Amino acid sequence: MKNFEFFNPVKILFGEGQIDMITQELLPYQTVLLTYGGGSIKRNGVYDKVISALKGKKVLEFGGIEPNPRYETLIKAVKLARENNVDFLLAVGGGSVIDGTKFIVASIPFEGEPWDILTKGIKVEKAVPFGTVLTLPATGSEMNAGAVISREATKEKYAFGSPAVYPKFSVLDPTTTYSLPQNQVANGVVDAFAHVLEQYLTYPSNSPIQDRFAEGILQTLIEVGPKTLENPTDYDLRANFMWSCTMALNGLISTGVPTDWATHMIGHELTAFFGLDHGVTLAIIYPALLTEMVEFKKEKLLQYGSRVWNLNGENLTPERAIEETEKFFRGLGVKTRLPEHGISFADTKPIVDRFAARGWKMGENKNITSDIVEKILKRAAEPYRK
Repeated sequence: MKNFEFFNPVKILFGEGQIDMITQELLPYQTVLLTYGGGSIKRNGVYDKVISALKGKKVLEFGGIEPNPRYETLIKAVKLARENNVDFLLAVGGGSVIDGTKFIVASIPFEGEPWDILTKGIKVEKAVPFGTVLTLPATGSEMNAGAVISREATKEKYAFGSPAVYPKFSVLDPTTTYSLPQNQVANGVVDAFAHVLEQYLTYPSNSPIQDRFAEGILQTLIEVGPKTLENPTDYDLRANFMWSCTMALNGLISTGVPTDWATHMIGHELTAFFGLDHGVTLAIIYPALLTEMVEFKKEKLLQYGSRVWNLNGENLTPERAIEETEKFFRGLGVKTRLPEHGISFADTKPIVDRFAARGWKMGENKNITSDIVEKILKRAAEPYRK
C-alpha cells in the first residue's frame, strides 16, 4: 500500500425528507444562487421543496446547465453571482449540475480567465461555498472535489479539482430519483461501476481493505442495478444505488492504491466529438481497454472474476471477466460498441490525433499512449458477439 492522505469534509444528509435540513445548514448565508439543469426538478416536486427550505433567503436562479456542462453557459452564472454578491450556491441535480457549480464557485473569486483553471492547471485556492441536492446518482460529484467541464467552441473537455470545491453538504434523498428516465439510471449504474474499476482493476498493491470495499460496491451495483430499473419507486433499491454511486468516487477506495482513469480520458473525447452520454462512453471503452491491456491487468482481472463474478475453474480467465463486465452493461440496456451509435473507427481519428498532440501517457503504468488509444478504439468499433 502506498502512502496517502485522506480528507473528505462533506456532510451527507441521507434519506427521505432531508431537503428540509437545508434551512439549518444555510443559517450563516444571505444570498443563494440556485443552480439546476433542464427543469425536471420543477416537474417532480424537488424545486418546491428546495424553495421552501430556502425561505427567508434572497434566492437567485440559474437553470439550463447542460449534461456535460459547458463553459459558455457557466460563465454566465459567474457573472450573475458576482453582480449580486452571492455568498452561497445550491446545486440541485446530477453530476453535471454539481460539476458546473464547482466551476462557478471556483471562478467567482478567480482573478483572470477562468478557463485557465482547466487548461493551465492553475491551483484553486478559494471558492464560494456551496451545497448540493442530488437527483441523479452517477458521478459521485456530491462527495468529491473534482469536476469535468466542456467547451463547445473548441470541442474540448477538461477536469479540475481542489479541496476548495468540496460541497459543504449534500442531500441524498432516494425519492428524488423516482421519476428519472431509465436510460439515465442505467448510465448512472455504468458510471459508478466504471469509477470503481478505474481504482481497482490495475495491479496488486497489498491493499485488501480497499479491494474489499471496491468489490462490495461492485457486487451491490450488480445486485441492485437491474432491479432498480425494473422497480423505480422501490426506496431500498434506490437508496443502495444512490449510496453506491457516492461511495464509488468519494476518495475512500483510491487511498493507497494505483489508479487508471484512461477509460475516462478516452470517453471524455467521445463525448466532446460525438455528444455521447458519459456513461455510454465508459461502457464502450472499458471492455475494449481491458482487452487491449489484459496482460498488464491479468492478476487483478482474475481476482475480480473470482470475487465479483464468482468465476472458478476453467471459467476463471481474464477474458471471461471482461465478457461478464460487458454483458452487465448491455443487460442494463447500454450499447457497448461504436457502430451501435453510428460511429465508425475512421470517425475516431481526431481523438487519436488529439492524444498524439498532447503526448499524454495514461493508465496506472503510464503506458497508454496515442497508438494504444487507436487500438482500443479499433476494438470498440468491432461488432459485439455474444
